[in-house]
Amino acid sequence: LENAIKGADVVFHFAALADLGQSLKEPINTVRVNILGTVLALELSHKHNVKRFIHASTIYVNSIDGGFYRSSKKAAEDYVEEYKKIHGLNYTILRFGSLYGQRSDDTNGIRFILKEAITKNQISYTGSRKTIRRYIHVLDAAEACADTLKAKYKNKHIIITGKKEIKMTEFLKNLSKILNISKKISFKNRKTVGHYETTPYTYKFKKGQTLKLKSNIDIYSSVLKIIDEIKNEKNFYTYN
Repeated sequence: LENAIKGADVVFHFAALADLGQSLKEPINTVRVNILGTVLALELSHKHNVKRFIHASTIYVNSIDGGFYRSSKKAAEDYVEEYKKIHGLNYTILRFGSLYGQRSDDTNGIRFILKEAITKNQISYTGSRKTIRRYIHVLDAAEACADTLKAKYKNKHIIITGKKEIKMTEFLKNLSKILNISKKISFKNRKTVGHYETTPYTYKFKKGQTLKLKSNIDIYSSVLKIIDEIKNEKNFYTYN
């Protein structure tokens, strides 16, 4: 990792465990990769005076959905911001929406739908008819990432997602026409754990409830006891 970062002006940190389903099954590995991995990259970027740390995050950070993946990405964002506060390491945080395109694996939503349709001659969707997405092609996303090198994006949080809202009902109907599939589209109406339905922006701040204490020990009487404790330590010495 140090060999990759040393000598760089800008670090694009895109490495992550990015599949929501895998993160649900592997919470410890998700922490190891998405949080610890980010901190290691941040520390080395600080050490080698990198000018900007560009971090790939997700729109799920502002959601109640996303499972352990969201939790890890939110924590990673916090570390990125703190490295700016403490060490002056400039950053840009990129919050990606739903990506699609060539060279994706079978965990990608659109590829999964297409592969199942081609192999089974049937289009089905795990979620409901209400589902809405803003899909963005990976090449458009890559161009957007390069654009964020501009100075105006320094120390900013940038959302990278498609321009248009796409209703899954319409999208799947169009796929049926493209693939010439006459069978009725199947909506399983199953809430996929971790995935949002119509919007990811559902995070709500949780204000803590203050616990009312039955007793209230006086701070100054306690300080006197701590002073006595320190003075009685075996290795305590006083100097004039």
